[in-house]
Amino acid sequence: MTNRLHDNEIPIDGDLVRQLIDTQLPQYRSQPLQALDATGSTNRLFRLGPDLLVRLPRQPDGKSIDKEDRWLPILAQHLPVSVPEIVGIGEPGCGYTERWSITRWLDGQSPGACRPEDSVSAERSTLANDLADFILALRETDCPESTTSDPTLDGYRGHTLIEYDDQTLINIQECRSITDLDIDLDAASRIWNEAIELPATPEAPLRCYHGDLVSENLLMVDNRLTAVLDFGELGVGDSTIDLHGAWELFDKEARQIFRTRLEADESEWLRGRAWALAISLSTFTYYWNTMPRRREDRLAMVRNAIAGKE
Repeated sequence: MTNRLHDNEIPIDGDLVRQLIDTQLPQYRSQPLQALDATGSTNRLFRLGPDLLVRLPRQPDGKSIDKEDRWLPILAQHLPVSVPEIVGIGEPGCGYTERWSITRWLDGQSPGACRPEDSVSAERSTLANDLADFILALRETDCPESTTSDPTLDGYRGHTLIEYDDQTLINIQECRSITDLDIDLDAASRIWNEAIELPATPEAPLRCYHGDLVSENLLMVDNRLTAVLDFGELGVGDSTIDLHGAWELFDKEARQIFRTRLEADESEWLRGRAWALAISLSTFTYYWNTMPRRREDRLAMVRNAIAGKE
């Protein structure tokens, strides 16, 4: 079993996954199974043969498998890149309490974070255009009326910043006790406090948003975005949250391309930067010792955000 990330983590290992597959989806019984090191905080990941991926929720009462099973087939028809295609849903069994899924394997490499000291890159500018295309297509997707009654699509990341203010202030204080965290938390606090005073976009429409467009959820082939992963934060609400990855993924020039393509006004852009701060700080307080790659990616994000809005 990999690092324990959550207090209520469900024990998952290869033997359990093999049992679940063999008893519930026997058509995949002959496929070799391999645990992946690059596993997420929501799901444990196992490669199944050359073409499939098994995803099992780490915590009880997770709703992301059901949400993705319901909404990804609808969204996939409108998006310019690949998204996970679920080919099988497993039920609780063998002592495991959650539903789980098998999706098609998607090839590619994550782009990695862009640190403040990194030089301007044409590849980052290309990614900025590609990711903007994805967000625009997602925003333009007509949301069925049923989305407004689906509680799994009403996540905090689609709400206003002020609703996350108390938790962000707590996270800032907790970050002060992390001795190896070398960032200007006073500056982060100022930026956050200024952002929560900004007006929301007038009459902002409720739109689909991904909610977690960061390096680990993007796949690239030949320097082009080819797939977006992990729709666990998928929601319908204020889509400003989908700007926050700009401070992890892009240099200043690429961020400007991204902002221009999305026609983000000053208020929306600054609120996107505030989300970058909030998401980074929550990562540090929760995953500092358990997810080093994510920690380093969020360090790049928060340093870029503190360095400037551009």
